Amino acid sequence: MDNLDYGIIGNCRSAALISKYGSLDWCCLPEFDSASIFAKLLDEEKGGSFEILVDDSYSINQEYIPDTAILVTRYSDGINIFEVHDFMPRYHKPSPRGGYHAPPEIVRYIRYVYGKPVFKVLYNPRLEYAQGETKTYIKKDFIASLTREVRFDTVFLYTSFNKDSVVNGDEITLEEDGYFLLGYNEKILSPTLENVYLEMERTKVYWLNWSNKTSTYDSYSKQIKRSALTLKMLSYDKSGAVLAAATTSLPETIGEVRNWDYRFCWIRDASMVIKVISKLGHKNIAKRYLQFIIDLMPDKDEKLQIMYGINKEKKLTEYTLDHLSGYKGSKPVRIGNAAYMQRQHDIYGILMDVIYTQLEHFDTDIENGEELWNITKGIAWIVGNHWKEPDKGIWEFRTEDRHFTFSKILCWTAIDRALKVAEFFGKTHRLEKWRALEREIRASIHKNAWNEEKQAFTQSYGSPHLDASVLLMESYGFIDAKDPKYMSTVYAIEKELCNDGLLYRYKNEDDFGLPSSSFTICTFWFINSLFKIGEEEKAIAHFDQLLSYSNHLGLFSEDIDFKSKRLLGNFPQAYSHLALIECAMNFSKKRSEIEMLESMEKKDK
Repeated sequence: MDNLDYGIIGNCRSAALISKYGSLDWCCLPEFDSASIFAKLLDEEKGGSFEILVDDSYSINQEYIPDTAILVTRYSDGINIFEVHDFMPRYHKPSPRGGYHAPPEIVRYIRYVYGKPVFKVLYNPRLEYAQGETKTYIKKDFIASLTREVRFDTVFLYTSFNKDSVVNGDEITLEEDGYFLLGYNEKILSPTLENVYLEMERTKVYWLNWSNKTSTYDSYSKQIKRSALTLKMLSYDKSGAVLAAATTSLPETIGEVRNWDYRFCWIRDASMVIKVISKLGHKNIAKRYLQFIIDLMPDKDEKLQIMYGINKEKKLTEYTLDHLSGYKGSKPVRIGNAAYMQRQHDIYGILMDVIYTQLEHFDTDIENGEELWNITKGIAWIVGNHWKEPDKGIWEFRTEDRHFTFSKILCWTAIDRALKVAEFFGKTHRLEKWRALEREIRASIHKNAWNEEKQAFTQSYGSPHLDASVLLMESYGFIDAKDPKYMSTVYAIEKELCNDGLLYRYKNEDDFGLPSSSFTICTFWFINSLFKIGEEEKAIAHFDQLLSYSNHLGLFSEDIDFKSKRLLGNFPQAYSHLALIECAMNFSKKRSEIEMLESMEKKDK
């Protein structure tokens, strides 16, 4: 079965996907949302790739160097062995100015291990989403590839191997270490093997240091750290943005049109990422994201969009690349995302929750306090004036607006957190007005979102349909986990939306028909809800089962096929990994408490 058996490498400027066979099948340079250099992922014939090819006698295994973003693919026929260490350089600059060295480059360090291994290279860059012809030339110091058919663009490949052999795909016999360095810019000084090795070691140290700052847990620590590293690779240092995923147009279901460009910053997704990463001890990524938000709201009356470009672009026009066949033939391939024009009220509550979490965790040195208070007042004003209006909801329905329950819950969350922020800053003159608004929204949800027949809070006011997003009402503090209405909602969702341990987002028809795959984050939400209502053993069993559906590196995409369990949708998906971390943290905390109590009981005896 074909699967999304890819590893991600990145340096918080861009990212690349490398298959379990060592083929570089997706990369955009110089930044995440730039045009692709390699896009075999979206068209096996036209997209372009950078492959390391061996004959059938070799077995191929792949893993990350633990606690790093360096991916190692090992080739062995039992006698002849070599490895490819793939990474994008990132480390602290050894200069008085500081900052990070994170160039738009990919390094493929070829490590000789034993014997006389033989391989070939298929180097086939197709610039600008393969929209025109890319020509490759051998120069004295590098291999240059360029196109002029859409706009002028170039990439440069530096290597220790014979350049003719690389371009022509001739056999290369390895007797010592070597390298490939693919850069968007021409180097001033040509790299050497020693320089490239130093880049790799510095990058390794950077990631080891970053992982060392991640909180450790008694259970699932490996999965937590891999997910945290993945989320870090989906962050964009330059602006503080956090991407929903590194790819575009990977479909929710093979052969269907449900595919989107996710290389942007959704306020909802990014805020959820920041909240969980902060709990793991990473403060700087949170500070940069909050500055990203502050920079987007220069005017007191300016409303937030649901999403922005990674460089704060507000217009994300969607268009299709009709010359590409799509992932496994799933058209269209989309660039840009028309959802940026939608109105989704939940983003205000999610953002306020993040602001309050930062103040709560980092209150001794929080920066931009006045700006955050200004944003808080603005959000409370917007929610107060618009919460009664319908919107598109968390799942971005492209047809009519509705009174989605999740949106209303997050409007309540916005005011609840605004109250807490006001108390934090000592701004008590607004409390009475905001408390009255909080009570009004709460009463509206209990009256209009509860369905007596279903014995559950449903997708929208007056609707009979269930929706997994409603499970989050407990996480945001709207309702207690042991409240009979919440417990009944969890069981109703299990009965109607759970299929072989995996969750539908919803089962009612949307703009594109009936959903046919499981939305991964929803399964994590369900597992968390089971755990919180007291079904702890059942929740952990579900969690362990879900972890088994990850790819060979522990990575998750947006969706999972109910029958085959193959990964679907954009990859790797920030949503999926932040929810994995939340579940694992809850389970590990509980297990730690149990172990502590058992230890105390033993001492008492």
